[in-house]
Amino acid sequence: MATYPLVKSRVEVPAGWRDYLALCKLRVVAVMLLTLVVGMCLATPELPPLGLLLVTNLGVGLAAASAAAVNHVLDQSIDARMARTARRPLPQGRIGSLQAVIFAALMGITGVALLAVFVNPLTAWLTLASLIGYAFVYTAFLKRATPQNIVIGGVAGAAPPLLGWVAVTGQVTADALLLMLIIFAWTPPHFWALCIARKDDYARAGIPMLPITHGEQFTRLQILLYTVLTVLLTLLPWFVGLSGLIYLIGVLVIDMRFLQWAWRLYRCWDAADPMRMFRFSILYIMGLFAILLVDHYWITSM
Repeated sequence: MATYPLVKSRVEVPAGWRDYLALCKLRVVAVMLLTLVVGMCLATPELPPLGLLLVTNLGVGLAAASAAAVNHVLDQSIDARMARTARRPLPQGRIGSLQAVIFAALMGITGVALLAVFVNPLTAWLTLASLIGYAFVYTAFLKRATPQNIVIGGVAGAAPPLLGWVAVTGQVTADALLLMLIIFAWTPPHFWALCIARKDDYARAGIPMLPITHGEQFTRLQILLYTVLTVLLTLLPWFVGLSGLIYLIGVLVIDMRFLQWAWRLYRCWDAADPMRMFRFSILYIMGLFAILLVDHYWITSM
C-alpha cells in the first residue's frame, strides 16, 4: 500500500486571493455552469435573455462556490490526512475556519438572494436546497455514514440543468428532470473511478468509500453497471423529442467510448486506468451537454 506524508503542522501565513478561490472549487463549478446554461437554452426555442443568463449563472455559481467552501471547512481534518488534499488552504492554516465560514455565508446568501430577486423564487429555493444537500447532508453526514454516499448525495450535484430550466420557465418539467437524471446516473462511475485511484487516501482518512468497504472488483462492476445505465438514459432525450439526430449521432459516439473505458476498467487492472476514466468522464459529460446545445439550435434554426 502506498504511503504519503501527512500534514503534521499548520503553516500560519496570510491568506491570499488564490486561497479563497481554491475554496470555491472553480473547475467543478465551471462544469456545473455549463450544464446550467444548456438547461436554460433547452428550455426555450430562442436564446435566453442575456441578463437572465448572466444573473442565473452568477447566482448559482456563488451558491455552488459557497457549498464548496463549506465542504472545505467540514472536511479539513480529512483533507489533512489525504495526499490529494493536504495542501488545501485550511489544512495548511492559510485560512481559518471562521474566515472560510464567513466567506461561504456571504457567497451563499448573495447567490440565493440574486436568484430570488432577479430570476424567480422557485430557482432560489431549489438552489438553496442543492446547497444544503451538498454542503451539509452529503459532506457532514452521508460521506461519513455509507459507501452509497455519492449515489444519494449525487442529487445535489445533478441539479444545475434543472435550475437552468426553471430559471427560464419557472416550473419543473419532465424534460428538466431527465437532464438532471443523466447527471445523477453519471456521477457514481465518475466519482468511483477517482475513489479507486485514491483508495489509500480515503482509507487513511476513514471515509467508507465503496472500494474500501466492498473491494475494488465490486466497485469496478458497479462502475460498469452505472455506465450502462447512463448510456441508456442519454438516449432518452432523442426518444422523447427533446433532441434530434445530431444529438443521437454525437451521443452514440461518446457513449461507446465511455462504455469502452468502463469495460476496460472492469476487465483490466492497469493502475493508471481509474484516473484515466475519471478524467475522460469529465470530458464526456461536458461533451454530452455541448452536443445537446448544438443540436438544439441546429433544430430551431431550420
